[in-house]
Amino acid sequence: MSGWRHALRIGLVLTCLAGAGYGGAAPARAAAAFSTELSGLPDEFTAGDRVETLSAVVSRSDRGARSECVKVRWSMLLRVDGLRLDQVKVDRVEETGSFPLEIRADGDTARLTDRELDPGVLCPGRTVTARYRVAFAEDVGRGRVSFAAEAYDPQSRLLARRTASRQVVGEAAEPTPEPTPTSAEPTDPPSEEPATEDPVTEEPTDAAVVEPPPPGAAGRPVAATGGFGVVQAAFLLGGLLLFLGAGLLLRMRRLLRTADGVEEDLPPSFERRRTRRRWR
Repeated sequence: MSGWRHALRIGLVLTCLAGAGYGGAAPARAAAAFSTELSGLPDEFTAGDRVETLSAVVSRSDRGARSECVKVRWSMLLRVDGLRLDQVKVDRVEETGSFPLEIRADGDTARLTDRELDPGVLCPGRTVTARYRVAFAEDVGRGRVSFAAEAYDPQSRLLARRTASRQVVGEAAEPTPEPTPTSAEPTDPPSEEPATEDPVTEEPTDAAVVEPPPPGAAGRPVAATGGFGVVQAAFLLGGLLLFLGAGLLLRMRRLLRTADGVEEDLPPSFERRRTRRRWR
């Protein structure tokens, strides 16, 4: 039993030591913090021969005393809006001159990556800087450019990233002056025409003269706009027939009234005779 107890105690001690070591190593790796800044950016870029120098600076802050220094590889992501990529000139420079770049373009975006690692070394409390010279062509009107400076370690792991964007203004973007109003005074006649001749005026022909229609003819067909037409004759005939019909009705009413009056004046013997004749 004592042997098992000693083995159990030794296992617990080793487990505690391993956990302590792992807990101490994790903060040491997490203590490293990287950040990148972009400096030298103007308020706006001016197209032409003017060259601006941008600086991308990566820094590192570590709490641990035993931190290894790392090398850095820079990559710049460039995006344009309102202009073309071939209207932008970017050069990566170091103290010794131009630095070789690998350029990959896709539409309005280009990535400029260092072919070699930066000559500087990033240690705790120190910085590594990359400089870019940027210029724009003279035919640029107005547009916008965006930069994204990215710092990678030798294993192509991203350490820090910083973005910025600026307006690009060229000579073509300046407002054009408004045209001055010209006077409406008549100019002198051409020299080939004699000044003594009067201008010949052409009299308008019958085909060119168009008289406006009378006010009462608006919205009516052409056949009903003047004279005694079919509509007037139809109205007149209808009125005549109505008058004749009314006269015939009055005449028939008078005849019926007269017949009724004659029958009332007949004597009763005449009525009895008519009745007998009917039964016979």
